Amino acid sequence: MDEKEMKSIIEALLFIWGDPLSLKDISNIIELDDKETQKLLQEMMDKFNFERRGIRIIQIDDSYQLSTRPEHFEWIKKLYNPKSSKNLSNAALETLSIIAYRQPITKSEIEIIRGVRCDKAIDTLLEKGLIEEQGRLEKTGRPILYGTTTEFLKYFGLKNLDDLPPLEKLDVDIEEEK
Repeated sequence: MDEKEMKSIIEALLFIWGDPLSLKDISNIIELDDKETQKLLQEMMDKFNFERRGIRIIQIDDSYQLSTRPEHFEWIKKLYNPKSSKNLSNAALETLSIIAYRQPITKSEIEIIRGVRCDKAIDTLLEKGLIEEQGRLEKTGRPILYGTTTEFLKYFGLKNLDDLPPLEKLDVDIEEEK
C-alpha cells in the first residue's frame, strides 16, 4: 500500500471515529510502526494547515482527532443550535482550574483551597465529562481522587497538561498600618 493510500485510510479512520484515536490503534490498523505512522500524521497535519482546510488534525496526548478550525467558529455556530449550552459557572471554573493544576486531588483538598464547598461544581464537571474519578486515596474514608479527562483537553484546545499556562506565584507585600 502506498503512502497516499495510507493517509487516505488514516483520514477516514479519524473521520468515522470522531473521538481521539490513539497512535497505537492507528498503527495497528494500517499495519505500520508507530514512528512511521506518526510521520504520516505529521505530514497530514502540516498539509491540512498549509492548505488552510476547513478541518485539521489535532493531537491530544498520544491520540489524534479531526477538528474544525477555531477561526471558523463564528460560521459553524450559525449551523449549530444547542439545546442547553450552559457555560461553566465561576465556581466550576475555579474548581476545574484547581483540579487541572493539582491532580489527582480530593474534594476536601479543593475545598480547603477554595474556602467553600464544591459539591455542585464537581457534579457539573463530572456531568460534562471534564473531570473523572481517578481512584481513591489510601487513608481513612478513602476519599475520591479527581483528575481531568481528554474531554478537558479537547474543550480547552490543549495537546496535553504540559500546555496549561504556568502558574505565576505572586509575592504580595502587605504593609501593616501604623
